[in-house]
Amino acid sequence: MVATRAQLIWIPSSGVGHLVSAVEIAKLLVERDDRLSITLLVLNPPRASKSNPFAELLASVSSSTASAAKSQIRFQELPYEDDPSGLGAKSNMSLAERHKPQVRAAVAELTRALDSPPLAGFIIDMFCTPMIDVANEFGVPSYMFFTCSAAFLGFMFHVLALQDDEGKDLSEFKDSDAKLDIPTLVNPLPAKVFPTVVLDEEHRVWFLGAARRFRETKGIVINSFEKLEPNALKSLLGDDKIPPVYPVGPILNLEVTGRSDKSSEILSWLDAQPSSSVVFLCFGSVGSFHDDQVNQIAHGLEKSGHRFLLSLRRPPPTGMLRAYPEEYENLAKVLPEGFLERTSERGKVIGWAPQVEVLAHPSVGGFVTHCGWNSTLESLWFGVPIAAWPLYAEQQFNAFMMVVEHGMAVEVKMDYRNDLGMETKEIVDSEVIEKAVQKLMKADGHDEKKEKVRQMSERSREALAEGDSSHLAIGRFIGDVFKNIP
Repeated sequence: MVATRAQLIWIPSSGVGHLVSAVEIAKLLVERDDRLSITLLVLNPPRASKSNPFAELLASVSSSTASAAKSQIRFQELPYEDDPSGLGAKSNMSLAERHKPQVRAAVAELTRALDSPPLAGFIIDMFCTPMIDVANEFGVPSYMFFTCSAAFLGFMFHVLALQDDEGKDLSEFKDSDAKLDIPTLVNPLPAKVFPTVVLDEEHRVWFLGAARRFRETKGIVINSFEKLEPNALKSLLGDDKIPPVYPVGPILNLEVTGRSDKSSEILSWLDAQPSSSVVFLCFGSVGSFHDDQVNQIAHGLEKSGHRFLLSLRRPPPTGMLRAYPEEYENLAKVLPEGFLERTSERGKVIGWAPQVEVLAHPSVGGFVTHCGWNSTLESLWFGVPIAAWPLYAEQQFNAFMMVVEHGMAVEVKMDYRNDLGMETKEIVDSEVIEKAVQKLMKADGHDEKKEKVRQMSERSREALAEGDSSHLAIGRFIGDVFKNIP
């Protein structure tokens, strides 16, 4: 008998970008099928710095979701667990491991309720694979939410096979000029843009362990779309060792629920600038630079002659990996002497930035970004060309995809690193930054990269339309969830 109702337990990662996209996909699912209800069990992260946007973000998305999805989506915060290991990719996994008893208890309580729909399964973030064990205890399937690209998913499976099936020592790729053929990429991938977790022996253990566990799931939901990654998705779908893949993207939070004084000031400044004249520099919720690099960025922008909006935040204390940066008390102290005065008529330096609203603004003509996957998808959605300056996680891989694989971005420095103890000691010179900005903001309206970005912007919107690829993938996923109910 086909179930008339079903509930899913969703366990997102504590990363800001992970939570936002998880909530947006949850909204899509319940809007498509009112038989579904979803409970998000939120694992609160360690508070490693005074400026932690996670709690504020959670309150915001909980409030907006409550009004949009009524009672079909619920949030339940689990008590904060101290993390003696500090922040970083490794601790995301340990955070999930430590929360197993709390998740077990919360799900047991939910399923005991008299009006509780049948438990259809768990949707787990890619950093929460220990929760597969809890789903198994309840006798329900696990589905994974993969917050990176389809090509990167293929990369994970490929390097796992290199080690497990071919006995390859992956440490050989560190400081190597080697290139690797990846089934989900057309072009060979240089080892210099491998994610740090593959090059670093300690973190490689959990990275490959996570990839092994991905294979235990009943399906993988990916925030990407067919017209962006046709080759990668074809490769994944043709591999019988990989669970079914559902490319449902681009899933973005484009709502503006309220405008702060800060965002109003920024947008008012943009209103006064000519169309497509401003280069926007922003490096994500965790991105920051030390003083020497900030100086080079400032000099590069000044010499470029272009209008700019620069988002800068102070790095966390040394040793606090992935801790959130904090606002500068006085930006003038970290910038070259007289910089703010000399550039006052064509530039603005800010702390936090309302990124979606800025990218949507008609005066913005280019985006210097860390290449986080959400930021990459947002830039494509709004048709804003990219200059790639990756920092951490899989961002070097994303930069390679955008610059080489798709030809939709220019490079600042694709192999720049700033995480997991492998921070680069190199300072990107102001001349490199100046040239990248000049190339990004090229005035020629027939620039090939800009035209590709414009076309992909159209395709990203088409993907979610009724009957198109992502719309159909969401329907397939919902159908399989009901089919797989125990």
